[in-house]
Amino acid sequence: MRAHMIILQGDTVKQAMVQQSHTVKAFTSELVALMSDVLRMGGLAEAMIADMATAFGNGDHELARKVIKNDKEIDELEGRLEREIMRLLALRQPVAQDLRGIISALKVSNDLERIGDLAKNVCKRLLVMESEPSQTGKASVERMSRAVRLQLQTVLDAYSTENAEEAIKVWLHDEEIDEHYNSMFREVLTYMMEDPRLISTGAHLLFIAK
Repeated sequence: MRAHMIILQGDTVKQAMVQQSHTVKAFTSELVALMSDVLRMGGLAEAMIADMATAFGNGDHELARKVIKNDKEIDELEGRLEREIMRLLALRQPVAQDLRGIISALKVSNDLERIGDLAKNVCKRLLVMESEPSQTGKASVERMSRAVRLQLQTVLDAYSTENAEEAIKVWLHDEEIDEHYNSMFREVLTYMMEDPRLISTGAHLLFIAK
C-alpha cells in the first residue's frame, strides 16, 4: 500500500513538473511576442518619421496625408499591447526581470505612440502652412529628422538585444539633436525678423522643430 502511494505521489510530482514546464514555455513565448510587437511599433514609427521628412522636404501633401492616416495603426497596436500587458500582469504575476521587461514594454510602447503622434502633427502643419519654407528651413528639418531616426534605430536595436551600453549612448548623444534645434531656432527667428510675411510659416517651423 505504501509503495502504491509513493508511486502515485511520484506521478503527481511528474505531472506538476510537466505542467510547470509548459507554463514557463508559454510565458516565455508571450514575452517574446510582446517584444516583437514593440519592435513592430518601432518600425512603424521609423517609417512615419522618414515619410514625414520626405513629405516636408518635397511639399508632398499626399504623403503627408498618408502619414496622418498611418498613425491609427500605431495607436491600435499600442492598445493591443496594453491589453496584453494587463493580462500578463494579472495571470502570470511576473517578478524580478520578467516584471521589469513587461513594464519596460509598456513605457516604450507609450513613447513610440507619442512619436507617431508627433510625426502626424508635423504633417498636419505642413498641410496648413501658408507658404513653402525656405530651403534652409527644409534642410534643417531634414537634418534633425535624420538624427532622430538614427537615435530611434539605435535604441530599438539596444532594446531588442538588451544592450544597456548602447541605450546609454543614445541617451548621452541627445545633445546633438538639441544643437540642431537651437541652430534652426536662430535661423527661423532671423527670417521672421527680416520679413514679417514669414512669421506664420516661421511659427509652424518652430513648432515642427520642437
